[in-house]
Amino acid sequence: MEHTPKNMALQLGALIALIVSISSLLVLLFGIINLVFPDAAAASWEYSNAQEGIRYAIASLLVFFPTYLLLTRKVNVARRHESGLYHTLTKWLVYAALLVGGLVMLGDLVAVIMAFLNGELTTRFLLKAVSMFIVVGAAFEYYRRDAIGFWNTREKMSIQCGAIAAVVVIAAIVYGYYQIDAPSLVREQSIDQNQINDLQDMQWRIEEYYATQSELPSDLKSVYQNGAKVPVAPEGRAAYEYKVTGDTTYELCAEFGAPTPEYDQYSYARPVATDIRYYQNQDWEHDAGTKCFERTIILDQELKPTLID
Repeated sequence: MEHTPKNMALQLGALIALIVSISSLLVLLFGIINLVFPDAAAASWEYSNAQEGIRYAIASLLVFFPTYLLLTRKVNVARRHESGLYHTLTKWLVYAALLVGGLVMLGDLVAVIMAFLNGELTTRFLLKAVSMFIVVGAAFEYYRRDAIGFWNTREKMSIQCGAIAAVVVIAAIVYGYYQIDAPSLVREQSIDQNQINDLQDMQWRIEEYYATQSELPSDLKSVYQNGAKVPVAPEGRAAYEYKVTGDTTYELCAEFGAPTPEYDQYSYARPVATDIRYYQNQDWEHDAGTKCFERTIILDQELKPTLID
């Protein structure tokens, strides 16, 4: 294979795509393991992080893995039909890429061991460790042989290795996809969260209004002044509603497209004070459909928080 800028670019591109593909496959496998084997000791946000990691990994694999297969095929075909084996510089490029990729994977292994030492389930630790060694070990062994010209006379075997890798990646992508929320549901949840943000802003402004006027506003326009616009519900959703229900009580209503995600159900309220009204004012859980959140103005002298250990 003649050493030309084109061949060097193809080889470098294939190796970069390989490293990205390996990293993404590990993120995908780790995310699947975290979802299939939940840990009661894990943080409440682990579920959402695992789903986000799986989405990122699937997107990366769908782009970089086919690119890796295509570029590797072009490099191997050119090598077999052109004169010579690897040029010395190209061989060094392979070893350097393996070194960089190996260091990155060792960093991932350190993270896996750290998770185990921090109390992660033994099953999850073992599955992640095995995934690491299989994925990284298979890639390292393939390129170790590649660097000594092993695949030059074994084209059929090389293609079979690529086919096996493709089957593994496709299976992981398909299985991972069915472990995460559907894109349509994620969109509804994102819209719902934007609505929660609007309602929280309304609540803050209403409380500020009461603090200065000693009464609840008659409508939302009263608390959005100086150019500030009253939030409008997203297209296709019912308009926001503000209802005064007493001297210090009111409701904020909105229509939601999906229930509060399980991993967010306990993120809105935390035990901070003994006054039940405080908890109620921080509760934003909802089902799909219209939900009215009851709120109570709590005067500073009424709310005397008692921290709970």
